[in-house]
Amino acid sequence: MLIGSSGDAETQAVQAAADAWGEETGNTVEVIAASDLVQQLGQGFSGNNPPDIFYMPWDQFQSYAAQGFLEPYASELSNAGDFLPALVEQFTYEDEFYCAPKDFSTLGLQINTEAWEAAGLTDADVPTDWDQLATVAQTLTTDEQVGLSFGREYARLGVFMNQAGGALVDGDTATADAAENVEGVEYVQSLIEAGSLKFPQDLEAGWGGEAFGLGKAAMVIEGPWINGAMENDFPERQFISTELPAGPGGPSTYAFSNCWGMPVGSETKDATIDLIEFLTSDEQQLAFADAFGVIPSTESGSAAYAEQFPENAAFVAGVDYAASPVAFQGAAPVFADFNTQLEQVGSADAATLLDALQGNLQSALDAANG
Repeated sequence: MLIGSSGDAETQAVQAAADAWGEETGNTVEVIAASDLVQQLGQGFSGNNPPDIFYMPWDQFQSYAAQGFLEPYASELSNAGDFLPALVEQFTYEDEFYCAPKDFSTLGLQINTEAWEAAGLTDADVPTDWDQLATVAQTLTTDEQVGLSFGREYARLGVFMNQAGGALVDGDTATADAAENVEGVEYVQSLIEAGSLKFPQDLEAGWGGEAFGLGKAAMVIEGPWINGAMENDFPERQFISTELPAGPGGPSTYAFSNCWGMPVGSETKDATIDLIEFLTSDEQQLAFADAFGVIPSTESGSAAYAEQFPENAAFVAGVDYAASPVAFQGAAPVFADFNTQLEQVGSADAATLLDALQGNLQSALDAANG
């Protein structure tokens, strides 16, 4: 088993689960925590020696499925109908549900409660729409801290395009230059112009969580992984997580997940399916949630998680309206280039930025479908 681990807690929890299944079945599972999951997975397949089971990241799934590397086993699972629909969609290729989502994360809005109270804000001021977000971000901005920060990348800024009612792809057609997407980028630019939004790099921070922990940003947009980061690196930071404010097109967030991948033609298919059923049971997923903070991928498991961890209920609520970031074979370099172009988002024309993305995205779609 090859995993991309977030740290010792995750590695130990996965090993303990694999050992427990092994004791029940008489099988042995060797868990390997990759130093670079994507690279090591690619090397395994190129060398005709892939692992029997592995983490398959959401942004790699379409490429691996398109190349015929993955066994489409998910419909054979006894719990195939239990997974959240948004996650099933994320791991479906050409109308076939391929692999079981192992857990998920969504983006939410984190609020530094000390800064919030110091600014005279109350629970009634928690923003639920763009206008309210702009207002509280301005109120929270001082000489020492900016009101809002998030990563200067598609995986954060893209939610504003979705909240405006936009989308980057419609079937085989790129729609990056749609007016709704322009509106989303222009909203972000309005926050920059107001001085209430700065990116982590502008705050001498490596990512949004660090800017938040250091007290340089009063609000950030991150997922449930921020909980562990604050606990480990900034234990004094008191905060809450809420759902992202809705835009003119309604609420939207991103869902990120891995699935349990299996190589096509696997000689250990039956045993691996049994292991995956064990790993994706509600009981085991809630144990993983307790150990390293992920949210269960099943309807019943995520509901139980929201009750057990009410401070993270906003992340669970988000899956009902979450979108998947665009990910198809050949998309990664397009968005790497777009992220580079976003370095100029504070001064660039939004329509010009998206026109360039439109051309690159359509070319990549044509190549993927050609």
